[in-house]
Amino acid sequence: MLRRAIQEDSVAKAYLFSGPEGIGKRRAALEFAKAVNCRDNDADSCGECGCCLKIDNNRHPDVRLIEGESGTIRIDDIRQMQREINLRPYDAQLKVYIIDNAHNLNAESSNALLKTLEEPPAHSVIVLVSSKPSLLFKTVISRCQIVRFYPLGRDRLEGILKSEYGLDVSRAHFLSYFCEGRIGDALRLKDAGFYQEKNRVIDDFLTSRHSVAPAVSVSQTREGLHRDINILIGWFRDICFLKTGMAGEELINFDRRNELAMMAQDYTQEQLSGIFDFLSEAHLRIDQNVNLKLLTSNLKAELWKG
Repeated sequence: MLRRAIQEDSVAKAYLFSGPEGIGKRRAALEFAKAVNCRDNDADSCGECGCCLKIDNNRHPDVRLIEGESGTIRIDDIRQMQREINLRPYDAQLKVYIIDNAHNLNAESSNALLKTLEEPPAHSVIVLVSSKPSLLFKTVISRCQIVRFYPLGRDRLEGILKSEYGLDVSRAHFLSYFCEGRIGDALRLKDAGFYQEKNRVIDDFLTSRHSVAPAVSVSQTREGLHRDINILIGWFRDICFLKTGMAGEELINFDRRNELAMMAQDYTQEQLSGIFDFLSEAHLRIDQNVNLKLLTSNLKAELWKG
């Protein structure tokens, strides 16, 4: 759709890229900025010309990424854009302003942005990127062309990770299933040692079963605890799948299917339901000033009830 708009010289003045977090919306917005300005391709980016390379390196004078500070996009961020957007492009066909996590616009900055959207300058395009479009002003949304993003099929994402990024079968399978087809998340985690980290969390969890009075070894930071609890949710999800007769290929932790099969005998469906309730509640409480030490100390007792 976006390529066709470029080919037909019908690029809209404002877009809203909406869809789940970590799905590649921001990446697509940057690729779109490259495509509308690439000097060597008609409706796509070559990735090699000076324009494409400057955008890749965040050095293009006519392509700006607005992210805001401390999770808020302030009116000063929008005023800075307004001062620049009315000027003719310096080195591009179109100025492109990408507002990432646009749902972080506050009331003042939303109203300021609305004025620009009502009278969009020539030679410019604004791309809002949001995983929570319901938080945006309806008047802002109404002035944007909406482009919805969806997860890739897990098999397709697994193939991309293997063919384009050189991941082995185990890592590609784990990331494609753990990230539920969200390519942005998978690409972020592939170089972060996440595969090793998930095995460490699982190993510590399994070892704790045979200890006298240990706690499950998980991170003591809020971000890390979110990550580790997600890993444990994936582990118990696999156990549920095996108990209900699902194919082993659908496991997130396919590389550890033998251990999962043995553990499936240790829990009833009722116990697994209680564990999921506990882990879901723990996930919510992490950001509510709960005592992290108290939360983690309760993990072992709850997870090893079986």
